[in-house]
Amino acid sequence: MKFIKEKCKVLHLEKNKPRHQCVLVATQLESSLAEKDLGVLVDTRLDMSQQHALAAKKANGVLGCIRQSIASRLREVILPLYSALARPHLVYCIQFWAPQYKRDMDILERVQQRATRMIKGLEHLSCEERLRELGLFSQEEDRGISAISINT
Repeated sequence: MKFIKEKCKVLHLEKNKPRHQCVLVATQLESSLAEKDLGVLVDTRLDMSQQHALAAKKANGVLGCIRQSIASRLREVILPLYSALARPHLVYCIQFWAPQYKRDMDILERVQQRATRMIKGLEHLSCEERLRELGLFSQEEDRGISAISINT
């Protein structure tokens, strides 16, 4: 197998140990503080907060595109678009990077809250009432039920 040395980096996961220099074909490899593998961002402390922020940013970007490009705010339009385009960013590989801290859970919950507020006729309801009305679960409840099912 050929390696592209410029693309190879070392992610040190050991605590309080000297960092060894890694060499590949007479080239010293660069160390990295965080790396993305199969779309999941992992840092040296195995802290997934950066992954939560990245997933929320992508999903919010999709919601922004939906808001700008779709005139209708009907449930029958917004909910399938959210489920098909934004939600996959929030659940991709969730078994690995599931949030353990409240602040990280809140980041993901806010994306879903933003999506449900876009639906005409539900703006006046609380977040829990909007979810119940739409037949959705909160992100935290959904992870407990099934991390990959789409509740529509």
